[in-house]
Amino acid sequence: MTERPMNMPEKTKIRKLKSEKIENKSKEMKEIKKNEKNEDKKENIKKEFNKQENKIKKTEAVVNGKDIGISRKHAVALCNFIRNMNIEEAMIKLENVLKMKIPVPMKGEIPHRKGRIMSGRYPLNAVREFLILLKSLKSNAINHELELEKMKLFCMANRASRPMKRFGKGRHKRVHVQIKLIPIGGKDN
Repeated sequence: MTERPMNMPEKTKIRKLKSEKIENKSKEMKEIKKNEKNEDKKENIKKEFNKQENKIKKTEAVVNGKDIGISRKHAVALCNFIRNMNIEEAMIKLENVLKMKIPVPMKGEIPHRKGRIMSGRYPLNAVREFLILLKSLKSNAINHELELEKMKLFCMANRASRPMKRFGKGRHKRVHVQIKLIPIGGKDN
């Protein structure tokens, strides 16, 4: 048999069919690529989520008070007063010191107080500063998702640089205070 030659309309039909097939294939390929991209995005999101879950959990919360304008002697006495306490208990005791119900034990030539304390004072300005630091420490601990019941306070006061007063007539009082919440049974730094 001999093939008969194609007329022009048949050739255009064949070309149209071929172009439609090519377009369909290209659309299918685009959809496949989109699906692959979506799957890659989902996998990346899962990886990021797993990284967040595997993030190292903090075991302690720290607050640093720099250049606080209180006496170093008062800061050391307050640190000794609240050390190894629960944060709630420490805040209650400091509020009682503000109300002048409980004195803070201090060393030196300081008058005796009533109760089971030898000598003590009521350092009100220092207590106000410590309460601000303790509130900040509590919010840090909550942000780090620490269990406050299983934590105790570690407190340390250090000497800071003391700037001159006006006209060089003296120096201001300054102290650095660091308060940590550490696990009970953990070592003190």
